[in-house]
Amino acid sequence: MGDSTKQGLGSSGLSRRGFIAGTSSILGVAALGGRAGAAVRTAVPATAPIGDGARVPALVIGTGYGGSVAALRLAQAGVNVHMVEMGMAWDTPGPDGKIFANTTNPDARSYWLRTKTKQPLSNFLGFPIDRSIPRHTGILDAEEFSGITVYQGRGVGGGSLVNGGMAVTPKRENFAAILPSVNADEMYGTYYPRANAALGVATIDPAWFDTADCYQYARVGRKHAQRSGFPFVFVPTVYDWDYMKREAAGTVPKSALAGEILYGNNHGKKSLQKTYLAQIRATGKVTISPLHRVTSVSPAAGGGYTVAIDQLDTSGATTATKTVTADRVFFAAGSVGTSKLLVKLKATGALPGLNGEIGKGWGDNGNVMCGRANHLWDPTGSLQASIPTGGIDNWAAGGAFAEVAPLPTGIETYASFYLSITKNPHRAEFSWNAAAGRADLNWQASWKQPSIDMAKTIFDKINKKEGTIYRTDLFGTYKIWGDHLTYHPLGGAVLNKATDNYGRLHGHPGLYVIDGALIPGNTSVNPFVSITALAERNIEKIIATDL
Repeated sequence: MGDSTKQGLGSSGLSRRGFIAGTSSILGVAALGGRAGAAVRTAVPATAPIGDGARVPALVIGTGYGGSVAALRLAQAGVNVHMVEMGMAWDTPGPDGKIFANTTNPDARSYWLRTKTKQPLSNFLGFPIDRSIPRHTGILDAEEFSGITVYQGRGVGGGSLVNGGMAVTPKRENFAAILPSVNADEMYGTYYPRANAALGVATIDPAWFDTADCYQYARVGRKHAQRSGFPFVFVPTVYDWDYMKREAAGTVPKSALAGEILYGNNHGKKSLQKTYLAQIRATGKVTISPLHRVTSVSPAAGGGYTVAIDQLDTSGATTATKTVTADRVFFAAGSVGTSKLLVKLKATGALPGLNGEIGKGWGDNGNVMCGRANHLWDPTGSLQASIPTGGIDNWAAGGAFAEVAPLPTGIETYASFYLSITKNPHRAEFSWNAAAGRADLNWQASWKQPSIDMAKTIFDKINKKEGTIYRTDLFGTYKIWGDHLTYHPLGGAVLNKATDNYGRLHGHPGLYVIDGALIPGNTSVNPFVSITALAERNIEKIIATDL
């Protein structure tokens, strides 16, 4: 972004062209309700490339929610753990003195091995807004499959680096449909509280919400929801609310109030780097290898598992190939990463004992986005906190829960923006494409229609009541619904199907799945608290019975 544009964003006389450039990556920022990062002053665990030929008691593939829970509890039980992470450590400031890229100006740090950004909102006022960037192992992966783009975090901390921090525990009455084989009393009595405490979950002060300039957009969303008869609910988050109040007062560097979220958050958000990973460091028993990618896992002759790993540089090139042995392996590469790896290992015969459920039960958590054009008497505010903290609950009647999300462009847009989570029934399957050497997903774009229909149960009614219309310029030319993506990939190695009821993979003792791949496609809300709580439940059982 040129100097003139930067000046324009800070002035009142902003040109249309300057506005388009300035909004090039904020749009859709709030949609990341389940995965975003914090510029960590807290050191993460020791990072060191794992040695070729090493033997480790426990290898954890991935450093997101499930992997961090497993590593912490194993370490606290006295087990030495090595974590392998495909992305970077995100512990070193860039040329601008910040660890994470500014949301309004994506650079090499922003995307995983892309030469052009692929933003959730691709257009604004008729202009495409994606831009060229240097190819680099950046923080946000927009992974493209047939019919859908899946947004994922890349780095130590996984999805927590790039989500909106909305930390939602599902309603108890919905839980049986989410994880039917899991005891709800145990989850709501023990594991959800444990996860929420460890993640630092808190709810906004309602009195501050009612007066803060930065949540005018959410108050407009609340007013419109309630006038149409929908419940508006405050949603807990993992943001440091005291820090945000100080941001608003101008006494600390701005973070949420600078629109930071899509490519990491430099201050206030409590990503895993500040919670589980900080606790992991205190154990002294865990080492992490960033920029390492697991390519194979197979039974070792002398017991345990042989794990093949590529070491990467920041261009994505392989600089070394290593073979290590692990007594136990925990798959925590995220729903997509774990599923892709397991279908490969089954199909190629590396893990022949895996059952026919591997790769099945994958869903998008019913994600769909839309924007509404409000009247001039309903401004949503030029200053918008990037952390959403309110939602519209029509799950029971219409199958939709909608985040009231920000559009932190720095100027007034008179627009309300939403990410909906819906009760979409469709489930896809990963399969191994031997000819192409990759895992494919059979999702169909048309499968998003139920999500649109469910979201319309909220927004058609609001538009009718308010006399407003949908925005048609955010996802392409005259396209209303953002039905091409998900931020909440779930499933692919479903609990009690591909695994036993605690994540043990069938056919291969000592192999475990402990991430969102266990959850069959939908959580009714943002999923990371459920992923964390389920991991807490499973690792407690595994430590008690398997170690």
